[in-house]
Amino acid sequence: MYCRKTISIYLVLALLCVSQILRAQDAETTQEKESEKPLKIEHAEPLFIDLIRDLGARKGEREWNVGMGMFDRLNYDKYEALVEYEWAARDRLGLEIEVPVSIYTSNGLENSNGMRPSNRVESIKTAVQWTFLVSEKMNTSMAIGGINEFVFTPLDSISTSSIFEGDVVNPFLIAATNWRNGFHSLIYTGPKWFIPFNNELESEFEYEINTNFHYMIPNTRNFIGVEFNKTLSENDFDMTIRPQMRVSISDNLLVGIVGGIPINRQSERLSSFIRLIYEPGHRHR
Repeated sequence: MYCRKTISIYLVLALLCVSQILRAQDAETTQEKESEKPLKIEHAEPLFIDLIRDLGARKGEREWNVGMGMFDRLNYDKYEALVEYEWAARDRLGLEIEVPVSIYTSNGLENSNGMRPSNRVESIKTAVQWTFLVSEKMNTSMAIGGINEFVFTPLDSISTSSIFEGDVVNPFLIAATNWRNGFHSLIYTGPKWFIPFNNELESEFEYEINTNFHYMIPNTRNFIGVEFNKTLSENDFDMTIRPQMRVSISDNLLVGIVGGIPINRQSERLSSFIRLIYEPGHRHR
């Protein structure tokens, strides 16, 4: 009887030892897999004018975004919604497709109906982004990319006009630094051209400079920060200040809330925007 109890104890101890060895091997395998992946530095991504994909994105990463916003355009209100899918086709190469929709309503001001634009599916937007620099020493990432946007004709004119009224071309450069103390900075800049497909519209050019500053709470993906969206065009300068916050609901689901305060209120007053971010099959540790 005593021998049987002793043998049972040894068997239990042996099983525990084997279990610990297997766990250690699994941990080593996970660490080896992580070490084999290319370096990726965590950066706070702006919520209003977001990136095509994370800087230094790794192959297989993907993300769904659903956004909704309200903009007070003085004589009418604009409601905007978008659906966006982005993915990393290979290490450090991100792709995106987005479809935004705009609905315009009267805000009760006199003569607003005559000034209100038509409701429309805005465009089909495709984009590419390549992270060409990931510096561990400087904790900095840089990327170049481009957005191509086929702009739809307004819904009430689509029967008498071409389905597309023009094309928007927007090459860009991104530089971001994680300052290692919770603070992040990012600049997103580039020219934007509108090329019309008919003689009734004129071509347009502007230059965008978007600077961002965020503080990310340690050991979380939550942050608070601000975007400064600046636009330069012929004899004109506009800037909108967008305070914002991002909150992690679960490991792969986040919500971002953005306010909009224009410095020049000739065409727009206050605005608000919310973004739901879902990363299927992707875990953050």
